[in-house]
Amino acid sequence: MGDMDPHIFAVAEEAYKQMARNHKNQSIIVSGESGAGKTVSARYAMRYFAVVSKSGSKTRVEDKVLASNPITEAIGNAKTTRNDNSSRFGKYTEISFDKKFRIIGANMRTYLLEKSRVVFQADNERNYHIFYQMCSCAHLPEFKNLKLLSADKFQYTCMGGEMTIEGVDDKKDMEETQRTFSLLGLKEEFQSDVFKVLAAILHLGNVEIKDSGSDKSSVPLSDPHLAVFCELLGVSAEGLVRWLCHRRIVLVAETVVKPVPKEKAVNARNALAKQIYAHLFDCIINRINTALQVPGKQHAFIGVLDIYGFETFDVNSFEQFCINYANEKLQQQFNLHVFKLEQEEYMREDIPWTLIDFYDNQPVIDLIEAKMGILDLLDEECLFPQGTDQSWLQKLFNYLADNPLFEKPRLSNEAFTIQHFADKVEYQCRGFLEKNRDTLYEELVDILRASKFPFLANFFKEEELRAVNCKGVKVRPARPGVKAASKQLRASVGDKFCSSLSLLMETLNATTPHYVRCIKPNDEKLPFEYDSRRVVQQLRACGVLETIRISAQSYPSRWTYNEFYSRYSILMLHQEADLSDKKQTCKNVLQRLIQDPNQYKFGRTKIFFRAGQVAYLEKLRLDRLRGACVTIQKHVRGWSQRRKYLRMREAAIILQQYIRGQRTIRKTVSAATLKQGWASLVIQRHWKGYRMRQIYLVVRVASITIQAFTRGWKARKQFKTMMKEHKALVLQKYARAWLARRRFQTMRRLVLNVQLSYRVQQLRKKIEEQSKENCGLVERLTTLANSHSQTVEKLQGLEVKLEKSTHLKASVEAREKKAKEDAGLTIALLQKDMDALKLEKQNLEKKFEASFKEAKENFDHIKSSLLEEKEYEARLRKIAESNTEIQRQDHEKEVEILKEEIKRLKEERVGLQGKMEEAGQVNADLQEQVIQLTKHVKTIPELRRDLNNLQNQRNNMDRKMKQQSDQARVKVNDITRQLLGGVVEEEVLLGLSPDNSEKVYEVEDMLAAFDGLQKASRILESHQKEQKEKYESQVEGLKLKVDHLENENSKLQNLFQEKSNVNENIRQEVSRLSSENSVIPELKLQASELQRQKQELEAHVEEQRKELAEKTEEITNVLHRKIEDESSQRRHLEEKAGELEEQKNELQEQLEELEEETDHLKRQQLMESEAKSKLRQDISRLTAENIDFEEMLDHKDRLIKKLRSQIKSLETSQRVKQTSAPAIPKDFLGMLEYKREDGPRLIQNIILDLKPKGVAVNMMPRLPAFILFMCIRHVDYLNDEDKLKSLMNEMIAAVKKVILNYHKDFEVLSFWLSNTYQLLNCLKQYSGEEEFMKQSTPRQKKNCLQNFDLSEHRQILSDLAIHIYHQFLSVMEKSLTPAIVPGMLEHESLQGISSMKPTGFRKRSNSIYEDSETYTLSSIIQQLSTFLSIMSQHDMEQGLIRQAVKQLFFLVGATTLNNIMLRKDMCSCRKGMQIRCNISYLEEWLKEKGLQSSNAMDTLKPLSQAAWLLQVNKSTDDDAKDVAEKCTELNTVQIVKILNSYTPIDDFEKRVSSSFVRKVQSLLHDRESSSQLMLDSDYRFQVTFPFCPSLQALELLQVPSSLQLGFLIRI
Repeated sequence: MGDMDPHIFAVAEEAYKQMARNHKNQSIIVSGESGAGKTVSARYAMRYFAVVSKSGSKTRVEDKVLASNPITEAIGNAKTTRNDNSSRFGKYTEISFDKKFRIIGANMRTYLLEKSRVVFQADNERNYHIFYQMCSCAHLPEFKNLKLLSADKFQYTCMGGEMTIEGVDDKKDMEETQRTFSLLGLKEEFQSDVFKVLAAILHLGNVEIKDSGSDKSSVPLSDPHLAVFCELLGVSAEGLVRWLCHRRIVLVAETVVKPVPKEKAVNARNALAKQIYAHLFDCIINRINTALQVPGKQHAFIGVLDIYGFETFDVNSFEQFCINYANEKLQQQFNLHVFKLEQEEYMREDIPWTLIDFYDNQPVIDLIEAKMGILDLLDEECLFPQGTDQSWLQKLFNYLADNPLFEKPRLSNEAFTIQHFADKVEYQCRGFLEKNRDTLYEELVDILRASKFPFLANFFKEEELRAVNCKGVKVRPARPGVKAASKQLRASVGDKFCSSLSLLMETLNATTPHYVRCIKPNDEKLPFEYDSRRVVQQLRACGVLETIRISAQSYPSRWTYNEFYSRYSILMLHQEADLSDKKQTCKNVLQRLIQDPNQYKFGRTKIFFRAGQVAYLEKLRLDRLRGACVTIQKHVRGWSQRRKYLRMREAAIILQQYIRGQRTIRKTVSAATLKQGWASLVIQRHWKGYRMRQIYLVVRVASITIQAFTRGWKARKQFKTMMKEHKALVLQKYARAWLARRRFQTMRRLVLNVQLSYRVQQLRKKIEEQSKENCGLVERLTTLANSHSQTVEKLQGLEVKLEKSTHLKASVEAREKKAKEDAGLTIALLQKDMDALKLEKQNLEKKFEASFKEAKENFDHIKSSLLEEKEYEARLRKIAESNTEIQRQDHEKEVEILKEEIKRLKEERVGLQGKMEEAGQVNADLQEQVIQLTKHVKTIPELRRDLNNLQNQRNNMDRKMKQQSDQARVKVNDITRQLLGGVVEEEVLLGLSPDNSEKVYEVEDMLAAFDGLQKASRILESHQKEQKEKYESQVEGLKLKVDHLENENSKLQNLFQEKSNVNENIRQEVSRLSSENSVIPELKLQASELQRQKQELEAHVEEQRKELAEKTEEITNVLHRKIEDESSQRRHLEEKAGELEEQKNELQEQLEELEEETDHLKRQQLMESEAKSKLRQDISRLTAENIDFEEMLDHKDRLIKKLRSQIKSLETSQRVKQTSAPAIPKDFLGMLEYKREDGPRLIQNIILDLKPKGVAVNMMPRLPAFILFMCIRHVDYLNDEDKLKSLMNEMIAAVKKVILNYHKDFEVLSFWLSNTYQLLNCLKQYSGEEEFMKQSTPRQKKNCLQNFDLSEHRQILSDLAIHIYHQFLSVMEKSLTPAIVPGMLEHESLQGISSMKPTGFRKRSNSIYEDSETYTLSSIIQQLSTFLSIMSQHDMEQGLIRQAVKQLFFLVGATTLNNIMLRKDMCSCRKGMQIRCNISYLEEWLKEKGLQSSNAMDTLKPLSQAAWLLQVNKSTDDDAKDVAEKCTELNTVQIVKILNSYTPIDDFEKRVSSSFVRKVQSLLHDRESSSQLMLDSDYRFQVTFPFCPSLQALELLQVPSSLQLGFLIRI
């Protein structure tokens, strides 16, 4: 079932199998949006469990589990705008199973009933179904006292404007609800009480509250609905009216009663209605759980979660908020199970895996449930008496404005938006506080608590008891609050919902989950409408796309090494089976069996397989087992045949002996011999009588002696057992006292150890907390010191740079001074030449001024660069500070991670302590067992003493029996002497021999007497031997018991030693964990050291990055040079390629000429011969080389030489041929060639356009299969994988299309079943596998497929053939079914046998049998003959024909027997004769057609036995025994039904008495059979396709021209 399309039954089956296989609890989580079908899916899952796991008890628990669904849907489901049957509450159903995995009970948990729907419904919505069901049945007598009206006259049911649902009958649903109430054992009194409360709620909604002005309201006491409400619930009308319109306020000094306005009075009325309905809902659920609880221990359970889906309406309130919050939690659980756990397992097993990113909705959940989240702020606001929805919304905007998942709508100040995993939802804040408080005035509760209606009063009394007994949640407010007078002290609705949701998540996490994702095709509730964008949105929201990605990349199947070794050890070779290293053995076996290493991976503890690989291994395993079974069957059958032959041979020899003896006796008989024989008989009679009397006396004396000894032995044995029991009681008394004292001492020691460990743990916790605080302070100091040292180093660097700048400035000033001095010297030297050099002086002054300006500009530039460097250092300082802050934060995160690791280690240590305690308990149990074994060991010497006593008794008995035997011998001798003393001497008695011929007669008489005495003595000796062997067997049994007890003692001692070793390992593990805890501070120091090394590595990486940049530049230059060289080489190669292309064209022209010549040769060749076969091989090799020539450019020269040589050989052979005989036949290879573009034409002509009638007349029926296979052979010869895949896929798709278009045409189905089966056989026969080649000819073995393994395509063809076979059977059954009942039962094949009809019966007028007069038994036989002739025309395999005939005969027998069970007029003696006659006709038809081996008559055995039962006598006890013995194919229910329905036709027959029926039932009581009355006429026998090799030579087949397949070329 898991291989089919997704189905709810497949998920349920997988959950049930995993529970039975792994003994673990399971959960089925049905999720999806509102209206997607979650409730129906959960219902089908529960129905599957109820059908599969029948309880087998009289309580019928599974029926009760299913019966709970209509009740819960009636009181908890309603119509919404998105769903006509929307669940307005969450339901988790735990179905309990026992150790045999049968249902023993169930339990339901509900979540967040939408109480507001009772008093308010939106447009186009309805209230809960139960209200409309009651209103539709208001006219019934049991509802008269409720004074119900139609649904449109009650305010609570007409708000939405929708009173009915299309396609739903509320009246029938009410009957179903009442029926399921009764099935669950809920009596009519309870049902009437429930209906009273529901009717009272409807009447309460119609109570009119008037406005009296000045914030006052009133309710008239004359209101009829008020009177009905008070009458039904037994409450005071005055008190109810008063406290609906007033409110009591308790002050410090007094109590004030204050009137309330109409709006608050209406709210109080609605709150009362909601509270009553909620209590009623809880009560019904509790009663259902009580009814579903059955005595018995639960072994495992399967939980089915049907909870509300994701909802978004035009107006979303508190209920939609809670619903979507629950869906967020479920989505998170799905992510955790599917994504996180799957990927963690791959990482844990070291499997190469690329992590897949998926949406994690933890931020949304934190937004809702975290501290200062939405629910937290809501509960805080509910604590304030003056809190309003608006103030709470303002708090949300203040605290959650920075959260990206929380938004404030632009156009509304009374709403907020949350980004859920499925969509954005806008919630209206109005009513959030009121619904979260869920308040009801205490005065109204007191009125209901004082009700005279006990059913209602118990609701609120139980609530009061719970409120008194339970401890409330302690909330520590910021300041003392004022106690509210009109509210009960209880938790908010949101808080309750959070806690129940947490419990649900814990339950789901503790089980193995299975997911059902319900998808809505459209949002308009329209049939056959598919909104692809909406569906993709749902798939993406629920994580299905990521799941598909993981499934495509992952390994869904996995085995541990031990499991793989134990299951597939049968596939291992003898040298591979190594028990010492199973892991390496598994690797070796897998590498040998699966060639592709990508199909599996080896983990640390498991082997991971991709999809399909485990199925392949299972196939190999089944093949190996099948071969072993065949070998065993071969030897067993040979042995049985040899044994049969030897028995027959022995029987023949014995018969020969008797026949030969009889012949010799007849030859030797005469008158004298007859007289002598008669006289000898008389003497023998008297002598034997005397001898037997003497033997009787001897045996009597011996038996009396034996009885005396045995009775004494039994008495002594009984006395010894009594003494043993007395001693055992004394030992038990002292041992139990010792055990009790020891148990008390161990318990006291354990308590002391627990106290010490707890105190040590507390001290360690304190020390660890102090060490953590000290470590934190030390780390902060170190970070501050490091940051300070870094800043100091940076400042020192800046100071060095400033010093450098001052040195530069001084050097510039020195240069200026030097320049001035040089200028002065030059002026002094040139004063003499002042006049001549004035122009030069001016030029020098200009140059001086220019140089001065440049120096000044350089100085300014250096100064500005220094300032910029200073600013750059400041920026670096800021960046360093930010980096240190980031590092500090990272360090804090690492510290938090270490804290979490410490907590986890503590939890593991606690778990190990628990394991140590369990181990201690196990040790105690083992010690008790050792004590018991020591007791058993103590009894071993006593058993040995008993053995010695028994041996002594046996020796005494032997001596006594010897004495008695001696006495008996003496008596026999005395008797013989007394008898023969006077006739024969004593020497003759002692030494008489048969050689004495004188006194033969007398000696024979004496020997006969002596033989009689010897026989008596032999009887005594045999009895003595039996007693001796009996005693010896008892002694051996006691010895075996002693050995067994010693072995058990040794085993338990070994087990105790192993347990002690386990305890020692646990202690070592605890010490290791404690040492690891002590290493944590060292780890922290190592973390800081690693942080420092990280910084050094970053600096080192920066340096390497610079070096790499330089290297990359060098490499790029080198690459550019190489690219230029390669471009030049490429141009050179292109020129060469052009030359090669020209050569190629020339060769192609030569090839075309060769092909023309070969075509000319083909037209001339007509017959086969050996000379032409060689030529044909050369031509085929040339064509193959021509096809592959385009792919072998690097071998062109060699191919050219070969082709030229072959051309020469062709020319010479052509000359020889012209001179020799003119006609030489072809040698075909059994292959058909076609071009790729002709593939669609081939499929169209050979499959789609082919008509079976023309094929059957003009050619062999299975020719299409052979043609397709010859095409497959040619593609395999070419080694063209793409062409093969396209051919196989197109061929299978075309056959499927033909079957789909002609699914009612019997001839088409028969034709393609025959061809598909033949193609499957061809693929097997030519696959090259040895098991399919045993009956093939040498030519067929040579023509096997060489390049491809088509086993997968064979499997696809096999599945297609099975589909065609089932459709083929459906067509035959559909045409045969109308003729079965008229032909087998109603038609009189024996004329006049049914002329008398039983009185009181008339002819049926059912539409099924309107045309029954036209059908006879001949019609059935004619139809069967037609089917058989069509199948034979299509050359269908005989095995398939036999299976089809067997299926049709089963249909005939099952349909006929079912009608006999249902029709009393068919249960008569004459009708039985008629049926047996018809069965004989069908048997004759089988013999005529040669189908006796199909076992079709076995399917008619139940019908034949039923006909015999109608004919046989049914009165005496012998008749009852005959019925029980001969009706083996009928179960008890069917036999009793036939006997009770038997109707006599005339006065000579009588009805079957009830005593006879009871007698038959008592005889059939122990028979194990089913309890079904009817046979399943739709049952199908398993179809098998046996391998049948074909002797058809493919090379001799010719394609007819009528198929229009001229483009196919025979190779």
